[in-house]
Amino acid sequence: MEQLIQQFFNVDLMIEAAPLLLQGLGTTLLLCLAVVPLGLAGGLGVALAGTSRMRWLRIATMVFVDFFRAIPPLVLLIFVYSGLPFAGVQLDPFSAVCIAFLLNNSAYYGEIFRAGIESIGGGQRLAARSTGLSAWQSMRYVVLPQATRNVLPDLMSNTVEVVKLTSLASVVSLQELLYSADMARSITYNASPIVLAALMYLALLWPMIRLVARFERRLGASAGI
Repeated sequence: MEQLIQQFFNVDLMIEAAPLLLQGLGTTLLLCLAVVPLGLAGGLGVALAGTSRMRWLRIATMVFVDFFRAIPPLVLLIFVYSGLPFAGVQLDPFSAVCIAFLLNNSAYYGEIFRAGIESIGGGQRLAARSTGLSAWQSMRYVVLPQATRNVLPDLMSNTVEVVKLTSLASVVSLQELLYSADMARSITYNASPIVLAALMYLALLWPMIRLVARFERRLGASAGI
């Protein structure tokens, strides 16, 4: 038992590794501030394209969504970082992660937004158009606010997954939280820094998870469930 504690819960080593891990946590937060808005914006664009009246655009969107949902994020990240240089495009690790996550997240966020848009009855669009609003204004001011509210728990749940997936950035040597923890582990030959990183992820994500649960309860209550 003592060996287990020393190997995984060595407080002295955690304190010693904390500055390095806090630096990695800062990079992780910066990465989240970049990839989450990019994914939301890309997903909204995908959803709007997927609900377009133009058949060719809907088909192209379906192919995009299916393709990038089928490719594992890790494979996509490695391809963007290590494959694009052969095409003459050299990216730094942060940019490569942002591009890979944009492609992957747009597909998932797009499906969530599309479900929200389709949950709004066509009668509301017709009513909005009858007041003189254009098709885009009807979508912007009437449909999208209600659609976003309907799928807000799903958007937040997916965002939690996105934050967890930022740990994949360690594969391209971006010094985020997991990469920093693994560096400390390799130096100390002790897993305590990894456990500390897990605790940091827990402190970062647990409030978001509780917030998702709160929104789900509120939506269920408003729907009479």
